[in-house]
Amino acid sequence: MIFGVMALSVVLVFFCESVINIFKNQQMKPNKFKRRLYRKVNTTAKRVCHDIGKDYKDSKNKKRATREQITGAMRRNKMRGLDYTPLFRFLLSKVGSNWEEVHSEAVSRLDKEAPIFWLVALDGSQKKAYVRTDESTYFSGLFVDQNRILQRSNPDLKAKDLTPFCTCCTHTFNGILFGSEK
Repeated sequence: MIFGVMALSVVLVFFCESVINIFKNQQMKPNKFKRRLYRKVNTTAKRVCHDIGKDYKDSKNKKRATREQITGAMRRNKMRGLDYTPLFRFLLSKVGSNWEEVHSEAVSRLDKEAPIFWLVALDGSQKKAYVRTDESTYFSGLFVDQNRILQRSNPDLKAKDLTPFCTCCTHTFNGILFGSEK
């Protein structure tokens, strides 16, 4: 009887120690999942419009039934309130890297592939010196060269070279204020 209780307590202690070690090892492992390359914008803020288009409220009180009312005009495919600034910064940090690796990592961390090509031109004839992504936000244009390496379209273009076209907004180029030396 005593040996049975001792054996049971030894097994119990061994089991508890192994469970604790497993738990510690799981906490020590780095997170396998990388952060998304987009973020949600605060769409509930007052007087902030994020790509406002024709909505269901505009079409529901018409005298005649339109095709939109019959088929349902609350468009599901309209994505509002997403900010892809983390993607653009990721792409800028990968200049000089292999395009296939950069593209596959970016696609795995995005909800859709299209925003990549707002900045990156696969064909050299489509490349732009800079790209306007928001009302007052600009980023360097990128392209993929013949060796499948991601490159800047105009590597000499800096924020100090650009001037804002209006004084009411804070214009940035790659996250740096226009006219700044930084």
